[in-house]
Parts: sequence; C-alpha cells; structure tokens
Amino acid sequence: MDRRRFGITAGPVILLVQVFGVTACILVLYWVLHYGGGLAFHSEKKQRIFNLHPVFMFVGFIFLASQGILSYKIVPVKKDSQKLVHLILLGLAIILGAIGIYAVFKFHNESHIKDMYSLHSWLGISVISLFGLQWVVGFIAFLYPGASKNRRGRIVPWHLFFGVFLYAMAIATVETGILEKLTFEEIKGLNRFSSEAMLVNSTAIIILIFAMLVVLSTILPRG
Repeated sequence: MDRRRFGITAGPVILLVQVFGVTACILVLYWVLHYGGGLAFHSEKKQRIFNLHPVFMFVGFIFLASQGILSYKIVPVKKDSQKLVHLILLGLAIILGAIGIYAVFKFHNESHIKDMYSLHSWLGISVISLFGLQWVVGFIAFLYPGASKNRRGRIVPWHLFFGVFLYAMAIATVETGILEKLTFEEIKGLNRFSSEAMLVNSTAIIILIFAMLVVLSTILPRG
C-alpha cells in the first residue's frame, strides 16, 4: 500500500488525535466526579470505587496506549529510542489498565455482585491479557535479547497486525462498557435523555472518533 495516496501526512491527524483524546479524558473525569460522586479506593460509597474503573481504563490504559502506538510518529528521536518509548508507554498503560480491572473486581466484591457475567467483562480480561502477551513478545523480539534481523522482519507485520487488532478490541470493550453502565443506570431510573446520559453517549462517540484517528495516523506517512 502506497501511503502517499492518502494525500495527507500523519502530522495534522495526530493533532486531532490529541484534541479528541484530551477531550474524552476530560469528559470521563467530569462524568465520574460530577455525576458519580468522586474517586476512592476505600469508601462507604461503593460507586466511588467503581469510578476508578473508567478513569484507569480510558485515561490510564486507552489514552496512554494510544500515545505508545503513535510514539514512532510523535517522538523526534532515533528509532531505537522510539522503540524504548513505545515499550515504556505501553507497559505503563497495561499496569494502569490492570489497576482499573482490580478496581472493578474490588467494587463487585464489596457490593456483592458477581464477576465476569457480561461480554464487556470477557472482552476486558481478554484485552489486558493479550496486550500483556503482545508486550512480552515485543520486548523479547525487539529489545532484549532481540531476534535476528531476518526474524524481526518476519515478526514486524504480525506485531503490527495484532497491535491494531487489540487496540480495536480495546475500543470495543470501552464502548460495550459504556452501554452496559447506561443500561444498568436506566434500570435504576436514569432517564435516557438526561444530561448524564447525553454526556456519556457523547463521550462514547468522541472516543470512537479518537480511535479512528489513532488508526489513521498509524498508516499515514510521517510528516
């Protein structure tokens, strides 16, 4: 595929990525702080424990992983250094994502709710596990001890394919999680046309656009 046929470079698209990404982070934080009552690892108000989950999973995991994916386009250093930044950012994203998953298990345990009962939860565990596996393979193949040049050449296309696939899977997990949360809130009496519902639905659309721009940035030539 000739990337030049798109007629644009990654530069202006990456700028849009940051605008939509930061906007989504702000909206997620506004949602849990304004409507959810705040954040806490320990609280009598269990909703505050749950609120850590969307914050760590989007702001900590998705947004940071997106920066890691784009590090080859946005970090103006040599490729070996870009590779290190890529691994560090994705490693931090996985750690923060794991904390987000811990938070929701803690919330379920203290609220006496069963675990792993929905598509969202199955996708979430799969995504964080496969991201971790992808990171380990990337570390061994490209950093330490490092595969031979020919072997790295064979691994790269598969590494890229699974990276984009897992990123898309992570976004699907976020969208199903938002739908699941709003469904539960509607059962408890939330008006589907309330300001909170409109905020959350708008956030979901912004996240989807953000993800589309991230993927587009990865296939455009650097410029």
